[in-house]
Amino acid sequence: MTTVLIYKALHIFFMVAWFAGIFYLPRLFVYHAETKSADCDKQFKVMERRLLYFVTPFAILTLVFGTLLIYSYGLAWLKASHWLHLKLILVLILYIYHGYCFKLLANFKHNKNQRSSRFYRIFNELPVLILLAVILLAVLKPF
Repeated sequence: MTTVLIYKALHIFFMVAWFAGIFYLPRLFVYHAETKSADCDKQFKVMERRLLYFVTPFAILTLVFGTLLIYSYGLAWLKASHWLHLKLILVLILYIYHGYCFKLLANFKHNKNQRSSRFYRIFNELPVLILLAVILLAVLKPF
């Protein structure tokens, strides 16, 4: 078993764990934006905070093992892998998305949410589409 395969397996594992949370958190935001109950509001705040803080280390470890993969393959491979350049741009967008979730979490925490449940439904679809593009790029390597 090579080190590269271990890095690749761990990169995929942590990415899957990260995305489980990234797919579920905005769904919680949808329901939170719709609730009128103070008890539900309180419960959503706890659930959202715990989930975001639970999956953030997975996002970091995804980045660590992805970086180790790139380093293992080398600079020449990185320069020649144009599909990877696009993948990295999409991944950067996902990290920005993840960071923006902290802002949304703070808005709910301080009762300053101004977004509708419709916004959060659309917001919830963005990582799905980006993940599809990232997987297609990683598997097909079209350029």
